[in-house]
Amino acid sequence: MAEKTKAERFLDAFNNIDYSLRARYGLNRSMGFSDLIRRCVSLNYVVRKYEDDLIDYGRLRNAIVHQGNKPYIIAEPHEQVVEHIEKIERLINTPPKAIDVCRRDVLSTEAHASMEEVIKLIASSNYSNIPVYKEKQLIGIANGQKILNSFGLFLLSGGKAKTFLENAQIEDMLTKIKDSNYYEVCKVDLTVEDALNKFHSNPKLLAILLTKNGEPNELPLGIVTGADAIEMNKVLDNF
Repeated sequence: MAEKTKAERFLDAFNNIDYSLRARYGLNRSMGFSDLIRRCVSLNYVVRKYEDDLIDYGRLRNAIVHQGNKPYIIAEPHEQVVEHIEKIERLINTPPKAIDVCRRDVLSTEAHASMEEVIKLIASSNYSNIPVYKEKQLIGIANGQKILNSFGLFLLSGGKAKTFLENAQIEDMLTKIKDSNYYEVCKVDLTVEDALNKFHSNPKLLAILLTKNGEPNELPLGIVTGADAIEMNKVLDNF
């Protein structure tokens, strides 16, 4: 089999990106490629990251192919351009998994643990987000900043530090948090792209817990935090 030309490789990658994004997000086939990319910016982190490149590649595609009754190739793109669009196509269609980047040694605690125990656990482990379980059911994430805020509000209301540290349980604090959108539980096959998109679309998100089927009563297999974003972006850059 003859080796594909650079133009053929470019068009293969371009068409795969075009088809995948339309199929994944249910977008109309009549929509132009530039409009497709702009629509997907809010839906897909990889598209958002490479938006300008993809729009440029849409124009380049039109320059490479003569549009007529029988379209045919009239130009060859540069090798670096071909390699770059092939990389974007891989990131969209076969993206790396978050589990390969995040921490797998998930440290957790029980709902009945005192605030003092949890604070010591956070300090000794250097982990700012620790899952909390009650009878094997996830009830929330113990976050260092949220604990500090809760402690401060308790003191401002006239409470004693010793009472908060020794008598209050982590469950007491978690039940007072009104929104649960500061953490998510997802399936272990969550992609780096989807993880980054979740943090981008929800500024309050602190951690994503990965389990086999994305259920809160399953053993945690990994935890992704905002601190992993830098490493995940490096993975995308070097994929």
